[in-house]
Amino acid sequence: MKGKDNVIACLNELLAGELSAIDQYFIHSQMYLDWGYHKLFERISHESEEEKGHAAALIERILFLEGTPVMTERKPLNIGKDVPSMLKNDLALEYEVDTALKQAIALCEAEQDYQSRAILAKQLEDTEIDHAYWLEKQLRLIDHVGLQNYLQSQM
Repeated sequence: MKGKDNVIACLNELLAGELSAIDQYFIHSQMYLDWGYHKLFERISHESEEEKGHAAALIERILFLEGTPVMTERKPLNIGKDVPSMLKNDLALEYEVDTALKQAIALCEAEQDYQSRAILAKQLEDTEIDHAYWLEKQLRLIDHVGLQNYLQSQM
């Protein structure tokens, strides 16, 4: 099924964001593992896998629309130097994805591409309810219990 060029371009922009998220989450998970924060490693490694699933869904849809997935584009990575900056950088990335998904959903509605919209709506749910909410909770925990107590709980 031939898709609209503007929708395919938008899906490719989202793909670049997902591929960047995979990379950023991957390096952060490995840093957590190296530092002995196994709970953070497990969660962020899981997030990286979820982002792979999002990327796969976008690739599948782009191909269905007879487009070519652009696998070489990435957004700049923001690698943290410590746990709070890593969590903040990951949250900022999720906020960017949230905004991009909402714009893409609006475009899909305008172009009457409701199947792409449904795929993006599921990704938006993951972004807002799972990813961003969890990161916000971790930053609140650091504020409430202190960084040292938080880090100790992540070992």
